Amino acid sequence: MPTTQEYWLSGAILDVPALLQPAAHALLQSVREIKTYLADFPEDKLWENPFGRASIGFHLRHITGVLDRMLTYADNKGLTEEQFHFLKNEGNGESAPWSQQLITDFEKKVNQALEYFKNTPESILTEKRFVGRKKLPSTVIGLLFHAAEHSQRHVGQLLVTVSALKNQ
Repeated sequence: MPTTQEYWLSGAILDVPALLQPAAHALLQSVREIKTYLADFPEDKLWENPFGRASIGFHLRHITGVLDRMLTYADNKGLTEEQFHFLKNEGNGESAPWSQQLITDFEKKVNQALEYFKNTPESILTEKRFVGRKKLPSTVIGLLFHAAEHSQRHVGQLLVTVSALKNQ
């Protein structure tokens, strides 16, 4: 286990509004933990579904996709055909990139989210936003917080799956 202090105990992230600091910390922590736990993960197990659970590859694609979709909704936009295609294929290991590319993709999306946070005035955080085809109600801060907590949830599942697969 890494001895580096967790992000939430490391102070404010420069230029991120105070109300978005917890979400920024959670996303950065997700990247760190993924890199740590997948450092020596066997590539041939990336798409295995141990005990009928989601694969590591799925978790990596899914958290990247969810973060992308939540940023789109927070920006008051609808999903593109490319985003729908990505969503449809998150669990598909065919023609999928290797694990380091999936990690890099997630880290790039986190960096994009941090830039989004830095350019989001706190005054709009409670503005209404809508999710999906059903236009379910949320807010800017609700979407950004969900993106962060959802990433953390899947990272937790990913870490358990990594442990199970490494010990087989």
